[in-house]
Amino acid sequence: MSWLVGVGNQFIKAAMQAPYLERDEEHGLALRWKEQHDQAALHRLTESHMRLVVSIAGRFKNYGLPATDLIQEGHIGLLEAAARFDPAREVRFSTYATWWIRAAIQDYVLRNWSIVRGGTSSAQKALFFNLRRMRARLLDKPGQGSTAEMFKAIATTLGVSPGDVEWMNLRLSGGDVSLNAQVGSQDEGEGSERLDFMIDASPRADQLVEEGTDQAHHHACLQQALATLNPREREIVQRRRLEETGQTLEELGAQLGISKERVRQIEVRALEKLRQSMMAQGVHTL
Repeated sequence: MSWLVGVGNQFIKAAMQAPYLERDEEHGLALRWKEQHDQAALHRLTESHMRLVVSIAGRFKNYGLPATDLIQEGHIGLLEAAARFDPAREVRFSTYATWWIRAAIQDYVLRNWSIVRGGTSSAQKALFFNLRRMRARLLDKPGQGSTAEMFKAIATTLGVSPGDVEWMNLRLSGGDVSLNAQVGSQDEGEGSERLDFMIDASPRADQLVEEGTDQAHHHACLQQALATLNPREREIVQRRRLEETGQTLEELGAQLGISKERVRQIEVRALEKLRQSMMAQGVHTL
């Protein structure tokens, strides 16, 4: 009972010494609570089943959570069972309450065992609470196959995928690690935190969308501005400014049969036209 450290001895003693109820007495208390909302009947009914709460809570002692919290959550499940119990079904209250007590404790464990929330489906819960036991049983079998085969067998039994089994096995094999934990050399404050290695230097999605939209708008405005140029102006701007390897003034002058100074003058005039057109469209950079 070492797992009960922190739980008051008087509470445990009272729970273990509470008298068992005979079927008729239990039925009468349940009827009084259901039909008359008799608080004394509820107290007697739940008090006599606190040993059941302590017993079920003990099954979850290996998850590293305080015994007092496990018992408290189990007590909440016991009260929920009392609220829903129907004496007319002729079922013992302990049989009915066991499911509610266990469910309440399981939900508490899933919420608090790790800062990373696990799956909450019935299959994921079954995997979380049964993986260790099933893995140990399979490992004890002679001629046990590979780990992958073991995971596949567990997955088939519990109705989950082998990937889910592998992921849960990794979670159960190690505890939470703080992102602020130091890694590497810590001499003279040179150590880094785990968080430092998780920073993504690439642009955010909204930035990429914004930049893409701006580029598309800029391109459309440029095409409209180029349409204001005459053919020679457009050709000079295209070859000088818009090609990956722009031609020199001398090369263009030789091809067009004009001097390089004339090419320069046409280019300056064309660029001014483009600037005016782009500004008129609300684009202030060319």
